[in-house]
Amino acid sequence: MLTQTTTRVLEPSDLGAALAVLESEPVANAFVTSRVQIAGLDPWRLGGEMWGWYADGRLRSLCYSGANLVPICATAEAVRAFADRARRAGRRCSSIVGPAGPTAQLWRLLEPGWGPAREVRANQPLMVTESPSAGVTPDPLVRRIRKDEMDVLMPACVAMFTEEVGISPLAGDGGLLYQARVAELIGAGRSFARIEDGKVLFKAEIGAATPQACQIQGVWVAPEHRGRGLSETGMAAVLRYALADVAPVVSLYVNDYNTPARRAYARVGFQETGAFMSVLF
Repeated sequence: MLTQTTTRVLEPSDLGAALAVLESEPVANAFVTSRVQIAGLDPWRLGGEMWGWYADGRLRSLCYSGANLVPICATAEAVRAFADRARRAGRRCSSIVGPAGPTAQLWRLLEPGWGPAREVRANQPLMVTESPSAGVTPDPLVRRIRKDEMDVLMPACVAMFTEEVGISPLAGDGGLLYQARVAELIGAGRSFARIEDGKVLFKAEIGAATPQACQIQGVWVAPEHRGRGLSETGMAAVLRYALADVAPVVSLYVNDYNTPARRAYARVGFQETGAFMSVLF
């Protein structure tokens, strides 16, 4: 029996069906779900298109196409359909990111036309927790950043981004979009740091956030203070805030080669439950 499939750009009226797909995997899909819950499916508000893949009239898989290309709950057949649409549209994204399996398949299909990538991170463990470890005491000096402290925080944010991604977030538009995102997280009460003598020693943010799950990002320790356990105690403090104020499940993903970070997160209470993949252009 043949299955009838189709792919199309979703419209605002498709919001309920799209959220049903997104919320079927609340942890893995937290990044896109958080955007859709705020902006809906209108491309101007969402910052990109949401593609839907239908089988026998039912929405089964999604792909967010904006600054990032993100396959969501994507079957192998859906990935092929998304790759066809992406090839026709041409590359507009700065990265492809998502669960490792579908993302790897998507990149194999797109690489002949879109490659080479600047960097491929094929295995980024997804780590999740619902409760903090009792073995690490949260740093009492890690706190929410105030709006008037953005100038203090910004150099640490730029240093973290440059170290992690390999390019400065100030390139291109002078950092206007990046500064706006930092300000947004501070305004939402989801930016945290330990500041001493006007300098950031540790920082992290709760980026994506939904009622079901949230994601910690941007973890950074000042180079001169590394090796002192600040990443563990700092993460324990941010995790406490996240579980108390944001969502019952907290996740993050980390590069597989960053063994010290993986060990630190495990000591704080995170467990590896899957893997993401990122293709950077």
